[in-house]
Amino acid sequence: MIERFDISNGLGASLQIVLNDSTSGLLVEEIGGMGPVKATIVSSSSAGVDGEEYQSSRREGRDITFRINLEPDYVNETVSDLRDRMYDFFMTKLKVTMRFYRTSGLFVDIAGVVESCEPAIFTPEPALDVSIRCGKPDFIDPQAVTINGSSTSSTVATDLNYLGTVESGILLTLNVNRSINEFTIYNTPPDGLLRQLDFSTPLVAGDILRISTIKGAKYVSLTRGSTTSSLLYAVSPQSSWIEFFRGINKFRLYAVGAAIPYTIQYTTKYGGL
Repeated sequence: MIERFDISNGLGASLQIVLNDSTSGLLVEEIGGMGPVKATIVSSSSAGVDGEEYQSSRREGRDITFRINLEPDYVNETVSDLRDRMYDFFMTKLKVTMRFYRTSGLFVDIAGVVESCEPAIFTPEPALDVSIRCGKPDFIDPQAVTINGSSTSSTVATDLNYLGTVESGILLTLNVNRSINEFTIYNTPPDGLLRQLDFSTPLVAGDILRISTIKGAKYVSLTRGSTTSSLLYAVSPQSSWIEFFRGINKFRLYAVGAAIPYTIQYTTKYGGL
């Protein structure tokens, strides 16, 4: 259950609204657009074959809507004062960031642009109807998860429990402590289908290799001394870009020889609250 939310504008100002509490003069009557967004499904059909064959899918942006009743005390603040204060955060075209707090202790962020703000002015119950368009539909846990591990020459995998409801890419940092020519990353999500990423190019002690599998920000970089360069070519074209899915992910970085330390960092994403 959501108990409150904060909203910040691009000018550094922030506002906290507690649900079921009108002491601030603001009472949230309704919040919409918090569930999973609609997905666009791409499929194909063949002559003489009934039905369609699934190809791919993608989720659309999110529209978060608020209906906020304005309930001033009429001593220190009027309806107009409250409305003007709300315009600092809900003026159309304004970029805002929202943080929602759940009673479980989880809090998540999402960014958007104010699409509409309709005030109910000439009414006994003044209110604001606000719509915020969020191009990226996921609610993001701002506390990134960091896991330390080491490569292995065995078949034993490490169980990593991903709590998000939307898959998330990772940033893997390999702190090379010896010469190595190749390694392979294996990941088996709860669906049981093995994903594999093959890397092949010489590395030496002191190298720092970073592999990002985050959608929209995928890269492979090598830092050697004071120089950083791309090593994207070292990843096999047949490789899968590793992502964690909800539940237990069996992760293994396989390399022949002594263990090489690595760090995994990822962001937990939620498709709805």
